[in-house]
Amino acid sequence: MAVDSPPPASPQRRQSEAGAGGRRTDRHGRRLEVYNEVLVRLRSSAAVSPAFEDALWAHFHRLPARYALDVNAERADDVVTHQRLLQEARDPERRPALSVRVVQVSRIIDTDVGDPYDPDMEAVASNRPEANETVHPPPAFGSSSNLEALALETSESDVRSTGDTDHSVHLISRPMHEITFATIDKPKLLSQLTCLLAELGLDIQEAHAFSTIDGYSLDVFVVTGWHLGSTEQLQGDLLQKFHKIETQAWPLSSSLSPSSEGQQGGESMSSASVEIPTDGVDVWELDLKLLKFGSKVASGSNGDLYRGTYCNQDVAIKVVRPERISADMYRDFAQEVYIMRKVRHKNVVQFIGACTRQPTLYIVTDFMPGGSVYDYLHKNNNAFKLPEILKVATDITKGMNYLHQNNIIHRDLKTANLLMDENKVVKVADFGVARVKDQSGVMTAETGTYRWMAPEVIEHKPYDHKADVFSFAIVLWELLTGKIPYEYLTPLQAAIGVVQKGIRPTIPKDTHPKLIELLQKCWHRDPAERPDFSEILEILQKLSKEVRTDTEGRHKTKSGFLSALKRSH
Repeated sequence: MAVDSPPPASPQRRQSEAGAGGRRTDRHGRRLEVYNEVLVRLRSSAAVSPAFEDALWAHFHRLPARYALDVNAERADDVVTHQRLLQEARDPERRPALSVRVVQVSRIIDTDVGDPYDPDMEAVASNRPEANETVHPPPAFGSSSNLEALALETSESDVRSTGDTDHSVHLISRPMHEITFATIDKPKLLSQLTCLLAELGLDIQEAHAFSTIDGYSLDVFVVTGWHLGSTEQLQGDLLQKFHKIETQAWPLSSSLSPSSEGQQGGESMSSASVEIPTDGVDVWELDLKLLKFGSKVASGSNGDLYRGTYCNQDVAIKVVRPERISADMYRDFAQEVYIMRKVRHKNVVQFIGACTRQPTLYIVTDFMPGGSVYDYLHKNNNAFKLPEILKVATDITKGMNYLHQNNIIHRDLKTANLLMDENKVVKVADFGVARVKDQSGVMTAETGTYRWMAPEVIEHKPYDHKADVFSFAIVLWELLTGKIPYEYLTPLQAAIGVVQKGIRPTIPKDTHPKLIELLQKCWHRDPAERPDFSEILEILQKLSKEVRTDTEGRHKTKSGFLSALKRSH
């Protein structure tokens, strides 16, 4: 099995690293431990050649260290299956390489919600030769323990808050299907796979996605909902659906097009420049001779962000990498320029202009010297006090309320996209996936970032501006705690937990009661139950006034007490 450089270590070096006192404790060391454990288990059942050992190590080496941390090392055969599937995926005639099997998963059942019996499970059992044995292998990965523990914790918390002593939950074991895909890695592959599963009526319980260093993807899903036939039939239907997706362009809803507002224009891969809809008033094409680049501020998968100047004004320059340009990238770039040139608000980052002539695709905005709220909290280890939290939340709410009033859905609201100026005024930024809401008021297609994403967006259901309200709730929780949402789960595991198990971040006990109420409203499962940003703004402004009054009252009381002490002496 060929592996890109740097090459995996020799067997002798691997053994020396694993020797007494020589085992490393970092992630690479854990990868080595799992490799050795898998090798020992395989040797116990069959002879293993040196060539196979090298191929097995190459398998671990080409996958991220997280693979070794997550995989069930006791199931050595599963690792070999993953190795085989990735090898098969090299052959275009065999892509995607696919494996489907029944697995046994422990699940928490709330007996007060209903009968834990699931008709889907009867269908699984009745179509399997192992039906009478009732025992199947466990999944290859073990995220369920985290999700189930959190679901149990949430349920127990609800019991404590309601005082329902008759409420009970039970852990039971039941069969599900595990589906493993191996194919070439590409943008939106994960979105396509989850859509494919949804079209077959499958509910994702767990998901694990890994990209190899040589351009392949290994995606593993644990699902329920298959009751139409055998496992072999499921595999056949999956392959048929996959190839259908491969031969079709990824659908683009008409609601995503700027022309939905009656403007003319679009983007073309063959044109010399990206066509941005114009009303004949705005002049946003910048003169490159006046744009000066400074230091690189950040890098992403599709581009880089630089600090620079335009006509001696400090600006941020978002540069799309030429090698990442595609039809989708042109569409997103055109959409971002189209939206940003239309908005002007003190809590929205100001658009300066753009360069749309190939290969220089730039978007230029005001430079925000305070950086992102994400960096402020998580990289610089800062924290906000309650008055500051309310101020930041109010800034965000004002910006988002303005966008929604102009029929713009951000779709990727998170702390990394909230920037601060020199006075710590927070502004909404990054409209790369924002869209103008169509006349129906609802949209489809997954976008955004899983940790902040609303459940209806994760599930590829129609959604509206209330998806941004859900994301705001996660941001508000982040401001309160200074923690990354669901930090003990991968983003994909967090998404599955939000949808399938109804998990939400744990609210600290000392949180102001009105903020608790606001959080619970904003991240409600039903979008219709979430408030609009105009309502949120009113709540925050009232709460800010209360907090100021309480603070001033305590200050006056303390000052009066100290004055009385001075007079008594």
